[in-house]
Amino acid sequence: MNRINKAELNTIKEKVEAQLNGKTRVLVGYATCGIAAGAKPILEAFKKYAETNNLDISIEQTGCVGLCQYEPLVEIVTDGDCKKSVLYGNMDAEKVLEVAESHLKNGTVVEKYVVKTIFFDKQERIALRNCGGIDPEKIDDYIAVDGYQALAKVLSSGNPDEVIQTVMDSGLRGRGGGGFSTGMKWKLARTIVPDADQKYVCCNADEGDPGAFMDRSILEGDPHALIEAMAIAGYAIGATQGYIYLRAEYPLAVKRLEIAIGQAKERGLLGKNIFDSGFDFDLEIRLGAGAFVCGEETALMVSIEGNRGEPNPRPPFPAEKGLFGKPTILNNVETYANIPRIILKGSDWFSSLGTEKSKGTKVFALGGKINNTGLVEIPMGMTLREVIYDIGGGIPNGKKFKAAQTGGPSGGCIADDNIDIQIDYDNLISIGSMMGSGGLIVMDEDNCMVDMAKFFLEFTVEESCGKCTPCRIGTKRLLEMLEKITSGNGTMEDLNEIEELSEYIKNNSLCGLGQTAPNPVLSMMSNFRDEYISHVRDKKCPSKVCTDLVQYKIIAEKCVGCTICKRICPVDAISGEVKTPHVIDQDKCVKCGVCVDSCKKFKAIIKE
Repeated sequence: MNRINKAELNTIKEKVEAQLNGKTRVLVGYATCGIAAGAKPILEAFKKYAETNNLDISIEQTGCVGLCQYEPLVEIVTDGDCKKSVLYGNMDAEKVLEVAESHLKNGTVVEKYVVKTIFFDKQERIALRNCGGIDPEKIDDYIAVDGYQALAKVLSSGNPDEVIQTVMDSGLRGRGGGGFSTGMKWKLARTIVPDADQKYVCCNADEGDPGAFMDRSILEGDPHALIEAMAIAGYAIGATQGYIYLRAEYPLAVKRLEIAIGQAKERGLLGKNIFDSGFDFDLEIRLGAGAFVCGEETALMVSIEGNRGEPNPRPPFPAEKGLFGKPTILNNVETYANIPRIILKGSDWFSSLGTEKSKGTKVFALGGKINNTGLVEIPMGMTLREVIYDIGGGIPNGKKFKAAQTGGPSGGCIADDNIDIQIDYDNLISIGSMMGSGGLIVMDEDNCMVDMAKFFLEFTVEESCGKCTPCRIGTKRLLEMLEKITSGNGTMEDLNEIEELSEYIKNNSLCGLGQTAPNPVLSMMSNFRDEYISHVRDKKCPSKVCTDLVQYKIIAEKCVGCTICKRICPVDAISGEVKTPHVIDQDKCVKCGVCVDSCKKFKAIIKE
């Protein structure tokens, strides 16, 4: 491939559009989720059918559209018109033959496999705009959807300050957790040390929150958007080198990003004298080992430098002294993914979306007790109720919504009395939660909030780097107190000590990991204190989750003496004769629950 100039971007776009003009397209979801669900044989089956039947159609691999429970997904676009598209879900090789014969060959949609949901109706896709619509391994596909036009625009303007002002005026805040102004971060890196001999642009792609996969989806579905955005950032602050810190547990993201960087270099979109502007910028990938603490900016930079990933005190902040001691900016993948559209469509367009202080959209990984799991991108200001019931399809099995955890192990829970809160940075903080990177875990009436707090704290204890005592020791002591409560040995004094220790950890830890680690504990205790008290005072788990606080009992009136539970019990804790009520020996019972499963017909065994 040869270097391309600005004019050739339009030529490539027209060429791709001409190739697809009037042609039927088959888009197979080929991100990690799709591949794991069986997308590979589906892609091969469509290609084989088209070849065997001499069909002039385009069969393409693409990224994830976000509707996880319907994977593998296949979208068929007729006549090259996205308005004439049909989305098929839960596909397999046998269904491919039926769909291909009916839809591709005869033009008849196979309705029984069509995904019918309002999942996408209220979404506004900016960061995810190309995921599911282009082949992420083909640079021409990205160029065909205005890729690299934003980079060409800023380089032709010759005004880095104007670029920074556009980003500031858009109101874009960092999507990685803290919500700091992106434009202000760039301005500080440009102005604090204006005569620095080197500056750096970094990307945090070390997505570590449990249940979060927003950045992975963008990397797997639209890697060139990140490359273009980082080059724009480099031009804005005066940097010539960028680093993408990417966790090694994302092998497909690594592969596609490597392909994309290679293609960008071949076309002259990375490297020397980009678009003949005199601007040089290059990118490298640095693989992380999955340490959650490396999501903290100073720890991430230390890791890029080849050292153990541990945070450093601030100030100085990275804008003054960051990677290799030079001025540095760090944003996450989703933040960068917004940049090209902001440059092309303007700050007024972006700031027209969202709320007064939280502009644009936010991507959430919707998981837990929800019918429609997956990725959603919504305008800031949408209510939690809309996300759960309109986009998410509600709670499975008619269960009652109890709470939603936002911000992962650094965030807090939103109880049912706040379900109509408008989602933005400030509103969530005002109720003891936070936006975080975008994990949104829904819980129903069967979730124990003490157990959930323990779950998140177990994660942060495991991920603490150990550098500072408040985090290393404090979180461990906090977890021990929660374990004491869930085992039935807690006291009312423990509740006060939990709150006191949590505040100490928050105020004295070195970095954001320790400073936010107690958040789920404090938030869940604040919203569900009655559950904590029940565990301590009554020695009961209201949700019947904490094993040490539940018992399995046989209701004599319902027991017919079939002996199935007795025979299946792994520790011989059940006694009784044929056709007579059985009894569970509580001293022997290990509370495995297999007896309940074996008695579904008579429902004679209960958990209380």
